[in-house]
Amino acid sequence: MKIIIAGAYAIGTHLARLLAREHDDIVVIDSDEERLGRIGSDVDLLTMEGSLTSVSALKDAGAEHADLFIAVTPDESQNMASCTIAKALGAKKTVAKVDNAEYIQPELQELFSRLGVCSIIYPEMLAATDINNGLKMSWVRQRWDVHGGALVMLGVKLREDCTLLDRPMKDICGPEDPFHIVAIKRDSDTIIPRGNDRLQLYDLAYFMTTRQYIPYIRKIVGKEHYVDVKNVMIMGGGATAVRTVKTMPSYMDAKIIEIDEQRCERLNTLLAEQDTLVINGDGRDLSLLIEEGIKNTQAFVALTGNAETNILACLTAKRMGVRKTVAMVENIDYVSMAESLDIGTVINKKSIAASHIYQMMLDANVRNVRFITTAKADVAEFIPSEGSRVTRKPVKDLGLPAGMTIGGLVRDGVGMLVSGNTMIQPGDSVMVFCHDLNMKKIEKFFV
Repeated sequence: MKIIIAGAYAIGTHLARLLAREHDDIVVIDSDEERLGRIGSDVDLLTMEGSLTSVSALKDAGAEHADLFIAVTPDESQNMASCTIAKALGAKKTVAKVDNAEYIQPELQELFSRLGVCSIIYPEMLAATDINNGLKMSWVRQRWDVHGGALVMLGVKLREDCTLLDRPMKDICGPEDPFHIVAIKRDSDTIIPRGNDRLQLYDLAYFMTTRQYIPYIRKIVGKEHYVDVKNVMIMGGGATAVRTVKTMPSYMDAKIIEIDEQRCERLNTLLAEQDTLVINGDGRDLSLLIEEGIKNTQAFVALTGNAETNILACLTAKRMGVRKTVAMVENIDYVSMAESLDIGTVINKKSIAASHIYQMMLDANVRNVRFITTAKADVAEFIPSEGSRVTRKPVKDLGLPAGMTIGGLVRDGVGMLVSGNTMIQPGDSVMVFCHDLNMKKIEKFFV
């Protein structure tokens, strides 16, 4: 597969490194030689200096034969224009990153398709969705719903009250149990568990279950005493904060602390319908936090542009009694550190956007792919074709590669867990969890 990434900025560079794992024909084009140099010589791809809206430059990059053209510069107009040119030259699929919420409205998708832009990526909206999913369940680090919740994946930090600790996996999640533990993050290691593996204190365990058993999972992991989030304090009033508040459940009340006075005035206009309290001040000021009621707040969300500030602010909020904290960490190198500090949910827009783009390079019928940064693992929802390998034998006889597990499937809208005797059928939505494994090896089971 030939992939062209237009723009060697944060998302483009991260995406290039992610896709380079698949050893595809990848070209990164950018007008700045210094940005291209930051990608590094350790990544197996071609870099090219040139204008992203130049027909000759895109031809030289091979846009005529591109299976996927991805424009991810900070300039949405440039992204849209380069996609239009690439599509006209012959690129099969084009993806443009935008910074305007108006562009993601469903009624505009046909218009953009006619212009040559096949898909729109708006990272702020994707991040807001992840933030709100985390706020809805204060005891969960990460949540991912499949088919509207027919299947649910929950990332849970295990504490002393968890009843599953130090017991063999074969004793706690057998064929009759209403959940599977599909992965464990332990310190810097990710484990795809087998029958004799055991959960340990402070593990981050990933549960696959169905919606009706979420309360049961909450009970056995000892999180029933976690209060539901109703009051949310947000530090930083950027675009992600705006999208988060606009899509927040109606039963939650939010207040935003923003240091820039002019931005506060703008926030009051943008969030007039939500009746959100906007406070002009420094979110690092302890006296301000206390004055604004942080001790009566169930969630603190740090969304400034500075990762260190967000991490330290969340640590401070935790010490002041806030149970649920969320930090936006844009530097991918800081994600593991943030997780080790136990600050709560970590949001990285580069990783979220890359996950949504990543699925477009797969040949199988894939509905969703997520790269879980904290676990350095992929979760994918595959739709097996008629006659594919995964439909020929029970799961236990498929010879699945090490580092891969099937957590569950959705059949006719009903979620179900998978055991060794399960026969997967064509058209099922199959949840696959893999670590340190080329996605192409998994894809072969489903085509």
